[in-house]
Amino acid sequence: MKLDTVAGKRVLVTGAAMGLGKLFAERAVREGAAAVVLWDINEAALKETAAELTGRGSAVHHHVVDVASAESITEAAASVREQVGGIDILVNNAGIVRGNSYFWETDNRADIDKTMAINSLGPMYVTLEFLPAMVAGSTEARVLTIASSAGLVSNPRMSVYAASKWAALGWSDSVRIELEQAGHDHVKITTVCPTYINTGMFEGAKGFLFTPILDQQKVVDTSWREMKNGTPLLVLPWTSRLNKALSGLLPIKLRDLFLDTVGVYRSMDEFTGREK
Repeated sequence: MKLDTVAGKRVLVTGAAMGLGKLFAERAVREGAAAVVLWDINEAALKETAAELTGRGSAVHHHVVDVASAESITEAAASVREQVGGIDILVNNAGIVRGNSYFWETDNRADIDKTMAINSLGPMYVTLEFLPAMVAGSTEARVLTIASSAGLVSNPRMSVYAASKWAALGWSDSVRIELEQAGHDHVKITTVCPTYINTGMFEGAKGFLFTPILDQQKVVDTSWREMKNGTPLLVLPWTSRLNKALSGLLPIKLRDLFLDTVGVYRSMDEFTGREK
């Protein structure tokens, strides 16, 4: 069923201090959510965002959470259940990207573990804290996971990031099918696969043919709408869907030639990332 509004719902957003996460939280408050729970590891920015959203009609709760830590997730989830009783809308938004070197040039192997923990395992552990109650309930519930178009096609200079997003996409969409198979139609999973977004996270990355850097507000608006609609998979923009389709049809050498020619394989050459 379609969910017209999140008014009266309890919403949790990971990576909520800034960027897409903050915009998702703002959207939930603007739409009249009963409670909006903000998770982020950046305590200072998290407090600022919580202060901005407080007093607008929704109960706002914030927790400093490291989604790379299963223990941190478990502790924070217990606090959330004590405060608001459960979550109806979960937005798995937290994510990181590290480096733009070739894989064999990796200097800090901890970056591999961190990337996989935050981008792949984090959404799994967070969702596992709240999905059982969603399934057991009878009201409309949603899980929105921000994956990436890097989870659809291979891309040099981001092999670990791509691996983490392939994992996130495969997991998220498989859970969607599990819910459908088990008859829990009131819980819908939406996975979003955007190309580069102007949040600063991919500073220096280049758009490619017919694929400019995406506007973060438009990504949030579209993702939010499709989440409420229960859309299984959202790929942004249309050229990314085309690249995925051609990648599945063309022989590998032609696929590589096509993606290299349109600029996909060179899009990370000048990546710097968000300055800390």
